[in-house]
Amino acid sequence: MTDALQPLRDRMREHMDLYHAASVLIWDQRTYMPEAGTEARSQQLALLSRLAHERLTSDEMGEAIEAAREAVAGMDPDSDEARLVRLAARRYEKLRRVPAEYVQERMRLSTLGNQAWEQARAKSDFGHFAPYLKQIVDLVREYPGFFEPADHPYDRLIEDYDPGMTTAQVRQVFDPLRQEQVALVRRIAEAGPVDDSFLKQHYDPDRQLALTVEALKAIGYDFRRGRQDLSAHPFTISFGLNDVRITTRVLPERFGSALFSTLHEAGHAFYNLGLDPSMEHTLLEKELSMTIHESQSRLWENLVGRSLAFWRFFYPRVQQAFPGQLGEVDLETFHRAINKVEPSLIRVQADEATYNLHIMLRFELEVALLEGNLEVSDLPEAWNEKMEKYLGVRPQNDAQGVLQDVHWSESLMGYFPTYALGNLAAAQLWETITADIPNLEDQIAAGRFVDLHAWLRETVHRHGAKFDAPELLERVTGRPLTAEPYLRYLKTKFGALYGLD
Repeated sequence: MTDALQPLRDRMREHMDLYHAASVLIWDQRTYMPEAGTEARSQQLALLSRLAHERLTSDEMGEAIEAAREAVAGMDPDSDEARLVRLAARRYEKLRRVPAEYVQERMRLSTLGNQAWEQARAKSDFGHFAPYLKQIVDLVREYPGFFEPADHPYDRLIEDYDPGMTTAQVRQVFDPLRQEQVALVRRIAEAGPVDDSFLKQHYDPDRQLALTVEALKAIGYDFRRGRQDLSAHPFTISFGLNDVRITTRVLPERFGSALFSTLHEAGHAFYNLGLDPSMEHTLLEKELSMTIHESQSRLWENLVGRSLAFWRFFYPRVQQAFPGQLGEVDLETFHRAINKVEPSLIRVQADEATYNLHIMLRFELEVALLEGNLEVSDLPEAWNEKMEKYLGVRPQNDAQGVLQDVHWSESLMGYFPTYALGNLAAAQLWETITADIPNLEDQIAAGRFVDLHAWLRETVHRHGAKFDAPELLERVTGRPLTAEPYLRYLKTKFGALYGLD
Protein backbone atom coordinates (compact mmCIF):
# COMPACT_ATOMS: atom_id res chain seq x y z
CA MET A 1 0.00 0.00 0.00
CA THR A 2 1.16 3.55 -0.78
CA ASP A 3 3.32 5.40 1.79
CA ALA A 4 0.72 8.20 1.91
CA LEU A 5 -1.49 5.81 3.83
CA GLN A 6 1.14 5.03 6.47
CA PRO A 7 -0.24 7.43 9.12
CA LEU A 8 -3.63 5.76 8.75
CA ARG A 9 -2.07 2.31 8.89
CA ASP A 10 -0.14 3.28 12.05
CA ARG A 11 -3.35 4.43 13.75
CA MET A 12 -5.19 1.29 12.69
CA ARG A 13 -2.39 -0.90 13.94
CA GLU A 14 -2.72 0.60 17.43
CA HIS A 15 -6.47 -0.10 17.33
CA MET A 16 -5.99 -3.65 16.07
CA ASP A 17 -3.28 -4.42 18.65
CA LEU A 18 -5.65 -3.40 21.44
CA TYR A 19 -8.47 -5.36 19.79
CA HIS A 20 -6.33 -8.50 19.59
CA ALA A 21 -5.06 -8.07 23.15
CA ALA A 22 -8.68 -8.03 24.32
CA SER A 23 -9.34 -11.13 22.21
CA VAL A 24 -6.56 -13.01 24.01
CA LEU A 25 -8.22 -12.23 27.34
CA ILE A 26 -11.60 -13.34 25.98
CA TRP A 27 -10.13 -16.62 24.75
CA ASP A 28 -8.50 -17.23 28.14
CA GLN A 29 -11.73 -16.44 29.98
CA ARG A 30 -13.68 -19.02 27.98
CA THR A 31 -11.06 -21.77 28.13
CA TYR A 32 -8.69 -21.75 31.12
CA MET A 33 -9.37 -18.78 33.39
CA PRO A 34 -10.37 -19.62 36.99
CA GLU A 35 -14.00 -18.78 37.68
CA ALA A 36 -13.07 -16.32 40.44
CA GLY A 37 -11.14 -14.19 37.97
CA THR A 38 -14.24 -12.94 36.15
CA GLU A 39 -14.69 -9.64 37.99
CA ALA A 40 -11.10 -8.55 37.34
CA ARG A 41 -11.26 -9.80 33.77
CA SER A 42 -14.40 -7.77 33.13
CA GLN A 43 -12.55 -4.60 34.18
CA GLN A 44 -9.53 -5.45 32.04
CA LEU A 45 -11.61 -6.13 28.94
CA ALA A 46 -13.75 -3.06 29.52
CA LEU A 47 -10.64 -0.86 29.61
CA LEU A 48 -9.09 -2.43 26.51
CA SER A 49 -12.37 -2.07 24.62
CA ARG A 50 -12.58 1.59 25.57
CA LEU A 51 -8.98 2.26 24.54
CA ALA A 52 -9.48 0.48 21.18
CA HIS A 53 -12.65 2.51 20.58
CA GLU A 54 -10.90 5.77 21.47
CA ARG A 55 -8.03 5.01 19.09
CA LEU A 56 -10.47 4.29 16.26
CA THR A 57 -12.56 7.41 16.83
CA SER A 58 -9.86 9.92 17.78
CA ASP A 59 -9.35 13.26 16.05
CA GLU A 60 -5.96 11.98 14.91
CA MET A 61 -7.66 9.04 13.19
CA GLY A 62 -10.02 11.46 11.47
CA GLU A 63 -7.09 13.53 10.22
CA ALA A 64 -5.30 10.41 8.97
CA ILE A 65 -8.46 9.32 7.11
CA GLU A 66 -8.82 12.74 5.43
CA ALA A 67 -5.19 12.68 4.31
CA ALA A 68 -5.62 9.15 3.01
CA ARG A 69 -8.76 10.14 1.10
CA GLU A 70 -6.72 12.68 -0.83
CA ALA A 71 -4.00 10.12 -1.51
CA VAL A 72 -6.40 7.57 -3.03
CA ALA A 73 -8.63 10.05 -4.87
CA GLY A 74 -7.27 9.08 -8.29
CA MET A 75 -6.91 5.36 -7.64
CA ASP A 76 -9.07 2.51 -8.83
CA PRO A 77 -12.00 2.56 -6.35
CA ASP A 78 -11.67 -1.23 -6.03
CA SER A 79 -7.99 -1.11 -5.10
CA ASP A 80 -7.03 -2.32 -1.64
CA GLU A 81 -5.98 1.21 -0.71
CA ALA A 82 -9.22 2.87 -1.78
CA ARG A 83 -11.32 0.19 -0.13
CA LEU A 84 -9.34 0.48 3.09
CA VAL A 85 -9.87 4.23 3.28
CA ARG A 86 -13.56 3.85 2.48
CA LEU A 87 -13.99 1.24 5.21
CA ALA A 88 -12.00 3.27 7.74
CA ALA A 89 -14.12 6.36 7.03
CA ARG A 90 -17.35 4.40 7.36
CA ARG A 91 -16.33 2.83 10.67
CA TYR A 92 -14.97 6.12 11.99
CA GLU A 93 -18.08 8.12 11.12
CA LYS A 94 -20.37 5.51 12.65
CA LEU A 95 -18.48 4.75 15.84
CA ARG A 96 -17.78 8.43 16.61
CA ARG A 97 -21.43 8.56 17.59
CA VAL A 98 -21.02 5.86 20.25
CA PRO A 99 -19.66 7.10 23.61
CA ALA A 100 -16.54 5.36 24.88
CA GLU A 101 -18.24 4.93 28.26
CA TYR A 102 -21.00 2.95 26.57
CA VAL A 103 -18.48 0.63 24.86
CA GLN A 104 -16.68 0.10 28.15
CA GLU A 105 -19.82 -0.74 30.12
CA ARG A 106 -21.19 -3.06 27.45
CA MET A 107 -17.98 -5.07 27.43
CA ARG A 108 -17.91 -5.21 31.24
CA LEU A 109 -21.47 -6.52 31.37
CA SER A 110 -20.84 -8.98 28.55
CA THR A 111 -17.89 -10.46 30.41
CA LEU A 112 -19.88 -10.86 33.61
CA GLY A 113 -22.89 -12.06 31.64
CA ASN A 114 -20.88 -14.77 29.94
CA GLN A 115 -19.93 -16.34 33.26
CA ALA A 116 -23.48 -15.97 34.59
CA TRP A 117 -24.78 -17.70 31.47
CA GLU A 118 -22.37 -20.62 31.91
CA GLN A 119 -23.44 -21.05 35.52
CA ALA A 120 -27.13 -20.69 34.68
CA ARG A 121 -26.97 -23.21 31.85
CA ALA A 122 -25.18 -25.73 34.04
CA LYS A 123 -28.01 -25.43 36.60
CA SER A 124 -30.74 -24.90 33.99
CA ASP A 125 -31.70 -21.77 35.92
CA PHE A 126 -32.69 -18.78 33.77
CA GLY A 127 -33.35 -16.74 36.91
CA HIS A 128 -29.61 -16.70 37.66
CA PHE A 129 -28.82 -15.20 34.26
CA ALA A 130 -31.87 -12.94 33.89
CA PRO A 131 -30.55 -9.91 35.86
CA TYR A 132 -27.43 -9.75 33.69
CA LEU A 133 -29.41 -10.23 30.50
CA LYS A 134 -31.81 -7.45 31.46
CA GLN A 135 -28.92 -5.02 31.82
CA ILE A 136 -27.48 -6.17 28.49
CA VAL A 137 -30.84 -5.79 26.73
CA ASP A 138 -31.25 -2.31 28.21
CA LEU A 139 -27.88 -1.33 26.75
CA VAL A 140 -28.70 -2.87 23.39
CA ARG A 141 -31.99 -0.95 23.30
CA GLU A 142 -30.01 2.25 23.89
CA TYR A 143 -27.64 1.60 20.96
CA PRO A 144 -29.89 2.63 18.00
CA GLY A 145 -30.43 5.99 19.66
CA PHE A 146 -26.85 7.01 18.91
CA PHE A 147 -27.66 7.17 15.19
CA GLU A 148 -30.12 8.72 12.80
CA PRO A 149 -33.45 6.85 12.92
CA ALA A 150 -33.62 3.79 10.67
CA ASP A 151 -36.71 2.11 9.28
CA HIS A 152 -36.49 -0.22 12.25
CA PRO A 153 -34.23 0.08 15.32
CA TYR A 154 -33.05 -3.52 14.79
CA ASP A 155 -31.47 -2.34 11.53
CA ARG A 156 -28.67 -0.75 13.58
CA LEU A 157 -27.89 -4.12 15.14
CA ILE A 158 -27.90 -6.08 11.90
CA GLU A 159 -25.62 -3.63 10.10
CA ASP A 160 -22.89 -4.22 12.69
CA TYR A 161 -22.68 -7.81 11.42
CA ASP A 162 -23.86 -7.38 7.84
CA PRO A 163 -23.63 -3.83 6.44
CA GLY A 164 -26.50 -2.99 4.12
CA MET A 165 -28.84 -5.66 5.48
CA THR A 166 -32.09 -4.50 7.10
CA THR A 167 -34.83 -6.03 9.21
CA ALA A 168 -37.23 -5.80 6.27
CA GLN A 169 -34.79 -7.61 3.97
CA VAL A 170 -34.26 -10.39 6.49
CA ARG A 171 -38.02 -10.85 6.73
CA GLN A 172 -38.33 -10.89 2.94
CA VAL A 173 -35.87 -13.79 2.89
CA PHE A 174 -37.13 -15.64 5.96
CA ASP A 175 -40.89 -15.60 5.36
CA PRO A 176 -40.98 -17.60 2.08
CA LEU A 177 -37.97 -19.68 3.15
CA ARG A 178 -39.79 -20.75 6.30
CA GLN A 179 -42.74 -22.01 4.27
CA GLU A 180 -40.49 -23.98 1.92
CA GLN A 181 -38.51 -25.57 4.75
CA VAL A 182 -41.57 -26.43 6.83
CA ALA A 183 -43.13 -28.10 3.77
CA LEU A 184 -39.92 -30.07 3.12
CA VAL A 185 -39.71 -31.22 6.75
CA ARG A 186 -43.32 -32.43 6.58
CA ARG A 187 -42.61 -34.44 3.42
CA ILE A 188 -39.55 -35.97 5.03
CA ALA A 189 -41.56 -36.90 8.15
CA GLU A 190 -44.06 -38.71 5.94
CA ALA A 191 -41.24 -40.74 4.38
CA GLY A 192 -40.56 -42.57 7.60
CA PRO A 193 -37.89 -42.48 10.35
CA VAL A 194 -34.15 -42.99 10.03
CA ASP A 195 -32.38 -45.04 12.67
CA ASP A 196 -29.60 -43.06 14.34
CA SER A 197 -29.66 -44.88 17.68
CA PHE A 198 -26.08 -46.06 17.20
CA LEU A 199 -24.94 -42.41 17.35
CA LYS A 200 -26.47 -42.04 20.82
CA GLN A 201 -24.28 -44.44 22.75
CA HIS A 202 -21.28 -43.68 24.93
CA TYR A 203 -18.37 -42.45 22.85
CA ASP A 204 -15.17 -41.89 24.80
CA PRO A 205 -14.60 -38.09 24.96
CA ASP A 206 -10.83 -38.33 24.59
CA ARG A 207 -11.11 -40.44 21.46
CA GLN A 208 -13.73 -38.07 20.08
CA LEU A 209 -11.41 -35.13 20.69
CA ALA A 210 -8.51 -36.97 19.06
CA LEU A 211 -10.71 -37.55 15.99
CA THR A 212 -11.49 -33.84 15.73
CA VAL A 213 -7.76 -33.11 15.66
CA GLU A 214 -7.25 -35.76 13.00
CA ALA A 215 -10.06 -34.26 10.93
CA LEU A 216 -8.59 -30.75 11.28
CA LYS A 217 -5.22 -31.96 10.03
CA ALA A 218 -6.86 -33.85 7.18
CA ILE A 219 -8.79 -30.84 5.87
CA GLY A 220 -5.81 -28.50 6.13
CA TYR A 221 -6.00 -26.58 9.41
CA ASP A 222 -2.49 -25.33 10.16
CA PHE A 223 -1.63 -26.06 13.81
CA ARG A 224 1.46 -23.86 13.49
CA ARG A 225 -0.98 -20.94 13.18
CA GLY A 226 -3.72 -22.09 15.52
CA ARG A 227 -4.92 -24.57 18.12
CA GLN A 228 -8.09 -26.21 19.38
CA ASP A 229 -9.32 -26.20 22.98
CA LEU A 230 -12.53 -26.96 24.86
CA SER A 231 -15.14 -24.37 25.83
CA ALA A 232 -18.76 -24.21 26.98
CA HIS A 233 -19.80 -23.04 23.52
CA PRO A 234 -17.59 -23.55 20.44
CA PHE A 235 -16.06 -20.40 18.93
CA THR A 236 -13.28 -19.09 16.69
CA ILE A 237 -11.08 -16.18 17.65
CA SER A 238 -8.25 -14.42 15.84
CA PHE A 239 -5.24 -12.67 17.33
CA GLY A 240 -3.77 -11.87 13.92
CA LEU A 241 -2.94 -13.51 10.63
CA ASN A 242 -0.83 -16.27 12.20
CA ASP A 243 -2.78 -17.04 15.36
CA VAL A 244 -6.39 -18.12 14.74
CA ARG A 245 -7.77 -20.47 17.40
CA ILE A 246 -10.88 -22.61 17.64
CA THR A 247 -12.70 -24.50 20.38
CA THR A 248 -15.13 -27.38 20.48
CA ARG A 249 -17.44 -29.13 22.95
CA VAL A 250 -17.60 -32.92 23.39
CA LEU A 251 -20.82 -34.77 24.27
CA PRO A 252 -19.99 -38.31 25.50
CA GLU A 253 -23.42 -39.72 24.64
CA ARG A 254 -23.74 -38.23 21.15
CA PHE A 255 -21.28 -38.90 18.37
CA GLY A 256 -20.85 -36.19 15.78
CA SER A 257 -21.54 -33.08 17.82
CA ALA A 258 -17.87 -32.37 18.54
CA LEU A 259 -16.72 -33.30 15.05
CA PHE A 260 -19.24 -31.12 13.23
CA SER A 261 -18.67 -28.17 15.55
CA THR A 262 -14.94 -28.54 14.85
CA LEU A 263 -15.53 -28.48 11.09
CA HIS A 264 -17.79 -25.45 11.57
CA GLU A 265 -15.16 -23.50 13.48
CA ALA A 266 -12.45 -24.61 11.06
CA GLY A 267 -14.42 -22.91 8.29
CA HIS A 268 -14.30 -19.67 10.24
CA ALA A 269 -10.59 -20.13 10.88
CA PHE A 270 -9.80 -20.77 7.21
CA TYR A 271 -11.37 -17.43 6.38
CA ASN A 272 -9.15 -15.55 8.83
CA LEU A 273 -6.04 -17.53 7.92
CA GLY A 274 -6.59 -16.91 4.19
CA LEU A 275 -6.36 -13.12 4.42
CA ASP A 276 -3.98 -11.29 2.08
CA PRO A 277 -0.94 -10.55 4.33
CA SER A 278 -0.87 -6.92 3.14
CA MET A 279 -4.16 -6.36 5.00
CA GLU A 280 -2.87 -7.47 8.39
CA HIS A 281 -3.05 -4.86 11.17
CA THR A 282 -5.73 -2.89 9.27
CA LEU A 283 -9.52 -2.79 9.46
CA LEU A 284 -9.59 -5.02 6.37
CA GLU A 285 -8.44 -7.79 8.69
CA LYS A 286 -11.69 -7.68 10.70
CA GLU A 287 -14.70 -9.43 9.22
CA LEU A 288 -17.15 -7.10 7.48
CA SER A 289 -19.95 -9.57 6.75
CA MET A 290 -20.81 -12.35 9.15
CA THR A 291 -23.07 -13.75 6.44
CA ILE A 292 -19.93 -14.49 4.42
CA HIS A 293 -18.07 -15.68 7.49
CA GLU A 294 -20.90 -18.03 8.42
CA SER A 295 -21.10 -19.23 4.82
CA GLN A 296 -17.59 -20.60 5.31
CA SER A 297 -18.37 -22.35 8.58
CA ARG A 298 -21.58 -23.85 7.24
CA LEU A 299 -19.86 -24.85 4.01
CA TRP A 300 -17.23 -26.91 5.82
CA GLU A 301 -19.64 -28.29 8.42
CA ASN A 302 -22.38 -29.34 5.99
CA LEU A 303 -21.55 -29.13 2.29
CA VAL A 304 -18.23 -30.84 2.93
CA GLY A 305 -18.62 -32.45 6.36
CA ARG A 306 -22.04 -34.08 5.90
CA SER A 307 -21.42 -35.15 2.33
CA LEU A 308 -21.11 -38.79 1.33
CA ALA A 309 -17.82 -37.96 -0.38
CA PHE A 310 -16.24 -36.77 2.86
CA TRP A 311 -17.29 -39.90 4.71
CA ARG A 312 -15.98 -42.17 1.98
CA PHE A 313 -12.64 -40.68 3.01
CA PHE A 314 -13.02 -40.29 6.78
CA TYR A 315 -15.40 -43.02 7.91
CA PRO A 316 -12.77 -45.82 8.07
CA ARG A 317 -10.84 -43.70 10.58
CA VAL A 318 -13.97 -43.23 12.69
CA GLN A 319 -14.77 -46.96 12.61
CA GLN A 320 -11.21 -47.69 13.69
CA ALA A 321 -11.61 -45.32 16.65
CA PHE A 322 -15.00 -46.75 17.68
CA PRO A 323 -15.20 -50.36 16.45
CA GLY A 324 -17.68 -51.39 19.13
CA GLN A 325 -20.21 -48.73 18.21
CA LEU A 326 -19.65 -48.37 14.45
CA GLY A 327 -17.68 -51.39 13.30
CA GLU A 328 -20.78 -53.12 11.88
CA VAL A 329 -22.51 -49.95 10.61
CA ASP A 330 -22.06 -49.54 6.85
CA LEU A 331 -21.22 -46.21 5.24
CA GLU A 332 -24.64 -45.51 3.73
CA THR A 333 -26.42 -46.22 7.01
CA PHE A 334 -24.01 -43.95 8.87
CA HIS A 335 -24.40 -41.19 6.27
CA ARG A 336 -28.18 -41.27 6.51
CA ALA A 337 -27.97 -41.15 10.32
CA ILE A 338 -25.76 -38.06 10.47
CA ASN A 339 -28.17 -36.37 8.05
CA LYS A 340 -31.33 -37.44 9.84
CA VAL A 341 -34.06 -34.80 9.69
CA GLU A 342 -35.91 -34.46 12.95
CA PRO A 343 -37.16 -31.36 14.78
CA SER A 344 -34.89 -30.95 17.77
CA LEU A 345 -34.35 -28.69 20.73
CA ILE A 346 -30.69 -27.70 20.29
CA ARG A 347 -29.65 -25.42 17.42
CA VAL A 348 -26.04 -26.57 17.10
CA GLN A 349 -27.22 -30.20 16.79
CA ALA A 350 -30.01 -29.40 14.32
CA ASP A 351 -30.09 -30.98 10.88
CA GLU A 352 -29.83 -28.83 7.77
CA ALA A 353 -33.53 -28.96 6.95
CA THR A 354 -34.64 -27.56 10.32
CA TYR A 355 -31.64 -25.43 11.30
CA ASN A 356 -32.92 -22.17 9.81
CA LEU A 357 -36.14 -22.46 11.81
CA HIS A 358 -34.04 -22.14 14.97
CA ILE A 359 -32.52 -18.94 13.60
CA MET A 360 -35.87 -17.45 12.61
CA LEU A 361 -37.12 -18.06 16.15
CA ARG A 362 -34.19 -16.18 17.67
CA PHE A 363 -34.49 -13.35 15.15
CA GLU A 364 -38.14 -12.80 16.05
CA LEU A 365 -37.39 -12.82 19.78
CA GLU A 366 -34.56 -10.31 19.34
CA VAL A 367 -36.76 -7.97 17.33
CA ALA A 368 -39.49 -8.20 19.98
CA LEU A 369 -36.97 -7.48 22.75
CA LEU A 370 -35.65 -4.42 20.94
CA GLU A 371 -39.13 -3.13 20.19
CA GLY A 372 -40.08 -3.48 23.85
CA ASN A 373 -42.82 -5.95 23.00
CA LEU A 374 -41.05 -8.68 24.97
CA GLU A 375 -39.32 -8.43 28.34
CA VAL A 376 -36.44 -10.56 29.55
CA SER A 377 -38.57 -12.13 32.27
CA ASP A 378 -40.95 -13.47 29.61
CA LEU A 379 -38.25 -14.93 27.36
CA PRO A 380 -38.37 -18.59 28.52
CA GLU A 381 -42.08 -18.95 27.84
CA ALA A 382 -41.90 -17.02 24.56
CA TRP A 383 -39.01 -19.27 23.50
CA ASN A 384 -40.90 -22.45 24.36
CA GLU A 385 -44.03 -21.34 22.53
CA LYS A 386 -42.11 -20.55 19.35
CA MET A 387 -40.24 -23.86 19.53
CA GLU A 388 -43.57 -25.65 19.66
CA LYS A 389 -44.97 -23.54 16.84
CA TYR A 390 -42.02 -23.84 14.45
CA LEU A 391 -40.52 -27.21 15.33
CA GLY A 392 -43.22 -29.08 17.20
CA VAL A 393 -41.03 -29.69 20.26
CA ARG A 394 -41.08 -28.01 23.66
CA PRO A 395 -38.04 -27.69 25.96
CA GLN A 396 -38.38 -29.39 29.32
CA ASN A 397 -35.96 -26.99 31.00
CA ASP A 398 -34.08 -23.73 30.43
CA ALA A 399 -30.83 -25.44 29.40
CA GLN A 400 -32.65 -27.08 26.49
CA GLY A 401 -34.34 -23.80 25.66
CA VAL A 402 -33.52 -20.17 26.21
CA LEU A 403 -30.10 -20.82 27.80
CA GLN A 404 -28.61 -22.96 25.05
CA ASP A 405 -26.79 -20.19 23.11
CA VAL A 406 -23.98 -17.96 24.35
CA HIS A 407 -24.70 -14.98 22.09
CA TRP A 408 -27.07 -12.93 24.27
CA SER A 409 -24.71 -13.17 27.23
CA GLU A 410 -22.14 -11.38 25.06
CA SER A 411 -24.69 -8.80 23.79
CA LEU A 412 -24.38 -10.18 20.25
CA MET A 413 -27.90 -9.23 19.21
CA GLY A 414 -28.27 -8.83 15.46
CA TYR A 415 -25.88 -11.72 14.80
CA PHE A 416 -28.27 -14.66 14.59
CA PRO A 417 -29.76 -13.88 11.13
CA THR A 418 -26.31 -14.28 9.58
CA TYR A 419 -26.34 -18.02 10.35
CA ALA A 420 -29.33 -18.60 8.09
CA LEU A 421 -28.15 -16.08 5.51
CA GLY A 422 -24.78 -17.83 5.64
CA ASN A 423 -26.48 -21.11 4.74
CA LEU A 424 -27.92 -19.45 1.65
CA ALA A 425 -24.59 -17.88 0.70
CA ALA A 426 -22.75 -21.19 1.20
CA ALA A 427 -25.05 -23.03 -1.23
CA GLN A 428 -24.78 -20.20 -3.74
CA LEU A 429 -20.98 -20.27 -3.56
CA TRP A 430 -20.98 -24.08 -3.73
CA GLU A 431 -22.77 -24.09 -7.08
CA THR A 432 -20.03 -21.88 -8.48
CA ILE A 433 -17.28 -23.91 -6.82
CA THR A 434 -18.50 -27.22 -8.24
CA ALA A 435 -18.84 -25.66 -11.68
CA ASP A 436 -15.23 -24.43 -11.49
CA ILE A 437 -13.93 -27.71 -9.95
CA PRO A 438 -16.00 -30.43 -11.68
CA ASN A 439 -14.23 -33.33 -9.95
CA LEU A 440 -14.42 -31.82 -6.47
CA GLU A 441 -16.50 -34.68 -5.11
CA ASP A 442 -13.84 -37.18 -6.18
CA GLN A 443 -11.14 -35.01 -4.62
CA ILE A 444 -12.99 -34.86 -1.30
CA ALA A 445 -13.56 -38.62 -1.35
CA ALA A 446 -9.80 -39.02 -1.78
CA GLY A 447 -9.08 -36.64 1.12
CA ARG A 448 -7.71 -33.90 -1.14
CA PHE A 449 -8.77 -30.34 -0.28
CA VAL A 450 -6.03 -28.30 -1.96
CA ASP A 451 -8.13 -27.09 -4.89
CA LEU A 452 -11.06 -26.20 -2.64
CA HIS A 453 -8.80 -24.19 -0.34
CA ALA A 454 -7.19 -22.43 -3.28
CA TRP A 455 -10.58 -21.46 -4.75
CA LEU A 456 -11.91 -20.15 -1.44
CA ARG A 457 -8.71 -18.28 -0.65
CA GLU A 458 -8.59 -16.56 -4.02
CA THR A 459 -12.27 -15.66 -4.34
CA VAL A 460 -13.35 -15.10 -0.73
CA HIS A 461 -10.77 -15.26 2.04
CA ARG A 462 -7.99 -13.01 0.77
CA HIS A 463 -10.32 -10.01 0.48
CA GLY A 464 -11.03 -9.82 4.21
CA ALA A 465 -13.42 -6.92 4.81
CA LYS A 466 -12.92 -5.43 1.36
CA PHE A 467 -16.42 -6.33 0.10
CA ASP A 468 -19.76 -6.66 1.84
CA ALA A 469 -21.90 -9.77 1.29
CA PRO A 470 -24.05 -8.59 -1.66
CA GLU A 471 -21.04 -7.26 -3.54
CA LEU A 472 -18.87 -10.32 -2.96
CA LEU A 473 -21.62 -12.73 -3.99
CA GLU A 474 -22.34 -10.69 -7.11
CA ARG A 475 -18.65 -10.72 -8.05
CA VAL A 476 -18.17 -14.43 -7.39
CA THR A 477 -21.48 -15.98 -8.43
CA GLY A 478 -22.89 -13.33 -10.76
CA ARG A 479 -26.01 -12.71 -8.69
CA PRO A 480 -27.04 -11.24 -5.32
CA LEU A 481 -27.98 -13.41 -2.37
CA THR A 482 -30.84 -15.75 -3.24
CA ALA A 483 -32.45 -18.74 -1.56
CA GLU A 484 -32.79 -20.72 -4.80
CA PRO A 485 -29.44 -22.60 -4.67
CA TYR A 486 -30.00 -23.45 -1.01
CA LEU A 487 -33.47 -24.84 -1.62
CA ARG A 488 -32.17 -26.80 -4.63
CA TYR A 489 -29.44 -28.24 -2.44
CA LEU A 490 -31.84 -29.26 0.34
CA LYS A 491 -34.41 -30.78 -2.00
CA THR A 492 -31.78 -32.68 -3.99
CA LYS A 493 -29.92 -33.99 -0.96
CA PHE A 494 -32.89 -35.00 1.18
CA GLY A 495 -34.91 -36.08 -1.81
CA ALA A 496 -32.24 -38.70 -2.44
CA LEU A 497 -31.79 -39.65 1.21
CA TYR A 498 -35.51 -40.04 1.86
CA GLY A 499 -36.68 -41.18 -1.58
CA LEU A 500 -38.80 -38.10 -2.24
CA ASP A 501 -40.04 -37.25 -5.74
